[in-house]
Amino acid sequence: MLQRFFIFCSGADTAILDDCSPGERTKYAGIGATVFFTAVMATIAASYALFTVFDTVLTAVFFGLVWGLLIFNLDRFIVSTIKKRDNVFDELLQASPRIALAIIIAIVISKPLELKIFEKEIDQVLLEEKNDMTLENKDQLALQYTPTVEALNSEIEVLKQEVTDKEAEVNALYETYIAEAEGRKGTELVGKGPVYKEKREKHDAELAALQQLRETNADKIAVLEGQIADLSTEYQAKVAETQPVIDGFDGLMARVNALDKLPWLPSFFIFLLFLAIETSPILAKLLSPKGAYDLKLEEQESALKSWVQQQKTQRDVLVATDKDVNNRVYADIAEEQELYDYKRKIARELMQQQANAFYKKQKSVL
Repeated sequence: MLQRFFIFCSGADTAILDDCSPGERTKYAGIGATVFFTAVMATIAASYALFTVFDTVLTAVFFGLVWGLLIFNLDRFIVSTIKKRDNVFDELLQASPRIALAIIIAIVISKPLELKIFEKEIDQVLLEEKNDMTLENKDQLALQYTPTVEALNSEIEVLKQEVTDKEAEVNALYETYIAEAEGRKGTELVGKGPVYKEKREKHDAELAALQQLRETNADKIAVLEGQIADLSTEYQAKVAETQPVIDGFDGLMARVNALDKLPWLPSFFIFLLFLAIETSPILAKLLSPKGAYDLKLEEQESALKSWVQQQKTQRDVLVATDKDVNNRVYADIAEEQELYDYKRKIARELMQQQANAFYKKQKSVL
């Protein structure tokens, strides 16, 4: 039962193969088994690849089965259409398009499994890329807020500098009236005289102005710092809003690109493995000697070809003969005087009717 199933997978004609030796049936059962297990590997690979796209097991398995059946049908078609010939070069020429197709199928099958085998290494590459993308994203978003924040910080620095300058001015006035009281500067008289009082009053007035300036600028700085805090909050919200896009950067194309950044040799050997699996049925057909099945199939096809050619030749002869007979019949009829007189009479009557109709039409116009 299993052997017949694998023979079916090989695409061989079971009616012909039943009349062959057990060894011949075993050979085609082995070819069919290779076709079957290649399709199984294709189903697994496609299911995993589609799972990375849809994140749904049922959907991935369904379309994976569809892909596996497609590969199974292609492989079965490839193997069944390769015919054994007496010339090895002709066989290779016949199989070359099918080998090219097998290489394409091997690439398609091996790539998803490479993604699974090197999953950890690919995750590491993706993590590094996500980190770089996160930093780049923050820098790009910061460009939208940095000029405004810098302008606000500049305003804050100006306000602080105003207070600092005012403090320096008040301190200078303080030093002036103290020096006047101690007799070190000004009138150089020790004591608190009129000049001292004048300088002290000026200092006190500027000190009150300094206090008022501090309060006013502190309020302005609080407003500006609040604007900076709002911009910072908005910036963080933008970063949090765009981060899920970066976190989701692990789709099929991203993983394939990450795989390309890994050393190529391990992936190449995996590809060679699947290429060997995919081309093994074709190579088995090419390397196997011409067996009883091939001879019987060739005999059956040649017999059918001969019968079709014979039928075509008979139809061509029949058409040619019928044409000659018709030519002779019409040639004999053309020589009969009675037929000539009859057609001459009919033609005369037709011309008379045409002339009468033309005359009536002209008369009605006038």
